[in-house]
Amino acid sequence: MKKLTGAQIVVESLIAEGVDVIFGYPGGAILPTYDALLDSKIKHVLVRHEQGATHMAEGYARVSGRPGVVIVTSGPGATNTVTGIADAYMDSTPMVVLSGQVSTSLIGNDAFQEADIVGITRPCTKHNYLVKDVRDLARIVKEAFYIAGSGRPGPVVVDLPKDVQQAEHSFKYPDKVDLRSYKPTIRGNPRQIERAIEAIEKSEKPLFYVGGGVQWSGAAPELTQLARGLGIPICETLMGLGSFPASDPLCLGMLGMHGSYGTNTAVCNTDCLIAVGARFDDRVTGRIADFAPKAESIIHIDIDPSSISKNVKVDVPIVGDIKSVLTDFLKEVRSREGIARHKARWAKWHQQILEWRRERPLYQNGNHSERESVSPLHVIEEMHNLTKGDCIIATDVGQHQMWIAQLFPFERPRSLLTSGGLGTMGYGLPAGIGAKFAAPDRKVIVVSGDGSIQMNIQELGTAVQYGVDIKVVILNNHFLGMVRQWQERFYDERYSYSAMSVPDFVKLADAYGAKGFRIEKSKDLARTMKDAFATPGPVLIDVVIPKEEAVMPMIPPGGAMSEMLFA
Repeated sequence: MKKLTGAQIVVESLIAEGVDVIFGYPGGAILPTYDALLDSKIKHVLVRHEQGATHMAEGYARVSGRPGVVIVTSGPGATNTVTGIADAYMDSTPMVVLSGQVSTSLIGNDAFQEADIVGITRPCTKHNYLVKDVRDLARIVKEAFYIAGSGRPGPVVVDLPKDVQQAEHSFKYPDKVDLRSYKPTIRGNPRQIERAIEAIEKSEKPLFYVGGGVQWSGAAPELTQLARGLGIPICETLMGLGSFPASDPLCLGMLGMHGSYGTNTAVCNTDCLIAVGARFDDRVTGRIADFAPKAESIIHIDIDPSSISKNVKVDVPIVGDIKSVLTDFLKEVRSREGIARHKARWAKWHQQILEWRRERPLYQNGNHSERESVSPLHVIEEMHNLTKGDCIIATDVGQHQMWIAQLFPFERPRSLLTSGGLGTMGYGLPAGIGAKFAAPDRKVIVVSGDGSIQMNIQELGTAVQYGVDIKVVILNNHFLGMVRQWQERFYDERYSYSAMSVPDFVKLADAYGAKGFRIEKSKDLARTMKDAFATPGPVLIDVVIPKEEAVMPMIPPGGAMSEMLFA
């Protein structure tokens, strides 16, 4: 059998895994693999910073459902990926990072561009490997993809010493993976599913609480059938938005710190909370002691057993893949009689929630055209008008992120890309680029702030080089907007280092070879947005908004859902 170098084995293994695009940045310790990559059909996207590569891989994974792949060199190349790896770990995003490493004989000698990336990333990866023998290489790559994409998805690092890349061995890619210590539970316990349905049937005010796990398991169709079949309303986490059509009356939108009054009041009054693929994050629960205080039963469905009762004690735990569990739920529900009777009772509860929503709707700002300055809410309306809602939106972190989550109606899964758990500024632009490689036929919009966009603005050069057709909307208030909002309300208006001087974004776009637009007045918004969205290729739109604009309502720090602030 013909022998291949370790570098060629890596590339052939990627091909066997069906990898079609890889995001990376070359350097000395990874050059053997880069040389082998040149002869393959895998598309390589040359980023401007390794953090950008990880966020592109995240965006690709979030849209495609397959692990995103990153390739970087040793030392600073590897350490520059850590933020993106931690981000993927927090948001359960499958990713495989291939990092170059100094030769095995030099490891531990403080060699040039040596860093212990295995040790550094151990707390923020599902698993990681230092490959010491070329004979293990194909097996390890196979295991890396399996671990990244199965169970609760997450990032895996494979560290490749230079001499292992240069060594030779015959190549045979494994057919399957068998890891005795890693056996994710797929099927939910049938008795637990029965107990959950019995608890739901007894309830007067049931409520679904849906997280990102629904999207990762591809369970949106099953969730939609179940919710509509039972007539039970749904609230979603930031990562769960799009799991259930926003236009459906049962959809209550986002709950939590910046959730609406109606949605959070529903959580405060439900007697049966059904958590599906969510982890009871602190930004959802507020003060845990007062979360869902009237719930007699809390049901939690999740593939990760460590998430069960970690933050909130649950009554009916169900460990398993969401799609599999909801499929069994549907079968069990359909086998039972009397569901129509329950639906009639739950319809009254749904109407009560809708009444709460009417009492305190989000943002009653009147006619946007009556104000001279641009309202961020008006910007979101124009984005929806121009796309008819059929687009992928990648956001950064801050006020703009929450406005999108509150107000843009996502009708389908895998349409909102955002950094939820880690809250990484600089995520949006590279994630949007990665999304476009995963779904070239879908419209991709990046929504950012003047602070966030500057974290990874250099990736505009990547978008230009590869002709990536994305529209970048910057809501520019010359401040770190969310920081300013907290300082205004909780720090006696002491604006400590949150004001920011910004570049001329239009000139900056031009310098990169992109097209730039600026909007400063409300009367110019619709026309300029239309022109910008009609312009092919990468486009940057600088929208100047007042610094006083705030994301409301909000739960104050340490507060409960029932203590929301509205102004």
